Amino acid sequence: MDMKQHAFTMKLKPGYAQEYKRRHDEIWPELVSLLTASGVSDYAIYLDEKSNTLFAVQKLAEDFDSSFLPNHPIVKKWWAYMADIMETNLDNSPVEGDLKEVFYLQ
Repeated sequence: MDMKQHAFTMKLKPGYAQEYKRRHDEIWPELVSLLTASGVSDYAIYLDEKSNTLFAVQKLAEDFDSSFLPNHPIVKKWWAYMADIMETNLDNSPVEGDLKEVFYLQ
């Protein structure tokens, strides 16, 4: 199956780096299963501690449906769980900024 790479930023509220890591160290198995079944793989999140900017990169299946996950109850529950430590939209989804690939070495 062909994959496409997706990179984006999110913003962590100041002082929550350890809590953010703890919550992801204990990520819900049902969320992991949902992401994997939806076509998300090789998902990594990095933190720039100076700016509290989170940088995420993931591989998405070619047939990945970007409208499916945001409407799923497990994802909505995760967003609500994370909303107190991240910058969010009104629906608790994280404020995201897409990143444009400018270099790739394979």
